[in-house]
Amino acid sequence: MCLPIPEMDTETVVHTGGCHCKSVRWKVLAPSSVVVWDCNCSNCYMRANTHFIVPAESFELLGDSGKFLTTYTFGTHTAKHTFCKICGITSFYYPRSNPDGVAVTFRCVDPGTLTHIEIRHFDGKNWDQSYDETGISSCSKVQK
Repeated sequence: MCLPIPEMDTETVVHTGGCHCKSVRWKVLAPSSVVVWDCNCSNCYMRANTHFIVPAESFELLGDSGKFLTTYTFGTHTAKHTFCKICGITSFYYPRSNPDGVAVTFRCVDPGTLTHIEIRHFDGKNWDQSYDETGISSCSKVQK
């Protein structure tokens, strides 16, 4: 369910990105065409966060980015909402739906490597039902 529609380009590339002030920088290995999730949970809705999910092993923080991060949790405390201590941007986080993965804010990817974005809705206000219906948990699994 996390795979893009068949005609989309699934070539894997290295994307780089980070926060607004560039204190947090990362790279991620993912297709050039991605499925992004527009979630309406209380946190994502307020931040207008739309993200794609990758296996944790496909994501790498660069340099000393870790010292500029802080984390917010709420509810079940499973999701780890990371954001830059300087500019406040959440360029990635560890989602409740995929604790073995990383959710990358697609708008924080540097220009030039994303060729297509397919937006899917995740009903975070009805989290359990949406989790069961969307197949989002497959997004953090390594594709073979």
